[in-house]
Amino acid sequence: MTIRTILFDLDGTLIDTNELIIASFVHTLQQYSDKEYLREEILDFIGPPLVDTFEKIDPILAEQMKKTYVTHNLHHHDSFVVAYPTVIDTISKLKELGYQLGIVTTKINSTAWKGLKVTGMDSMFDVLIGFDDVTHAKPHPEPIIKALKELDAQASTTLMVGDNYHDIEAGKNAGTKTAGVSWSIKGKETLEAYQPDYMLEEMSDLLKILGA
Repeated sequence: MTIRTILFDLDGTLIDTNELIIASFVHTLQQYSDKEYLREEILDFIGPPLVDTFEKIDPILAEQMKKTYVTHNLHHHDSFVVAYPTVIDTISKLKELGYQLGIVTTKINSTAWKGLKVTGMDSMFDVLIGFDDVTHAKPHPEPIIKALKELDAQASTTLMVGDNYHDIEAGKNAGTKTAGVSWSIKGKETLEAYQPDYMLEEMSDLLKILGA
């Protein structure tokens, strides 16, 4: 396989923000909803843009809910967020080997950079496409196509890596190869159902797949 460009989702793929996300949803929903949400229900909210989730719960209060969520999330961010095992070493090695590396996330850009900075990865990527940069979020191919355009890269030599079906579907829709991560909070089996080309048990598996 000839791969020159690797695009990564951020939350749940490179950095572990799951408990922060869940805590921020719980904090928000307790203020705006009479329903008591189970953890399993909140897991379904991980991946899509915040506004999409909150509009389904209460279209009128969606924007207020988003602000409450973001305030809580940013306040507690640095005490929760860490990189997953082997991520930093693998990304460093890929950069050293000359691969083009990018982030494609549904997060707003400033928060995405915050996550990269707290884990020491803010200088490792050639491009970051966040929610601010697109009209259509994943699984629409627009974010990936935009990243490829900025990198002057081809879909046929690109791998999209993510922890959510949105990432796998977006990669397929854009014409890239795809890789799921077994540490997805939604479960490896859930991700395998979307038939990614590869499934990583840990991020360093990328080096074996690429023959690096």
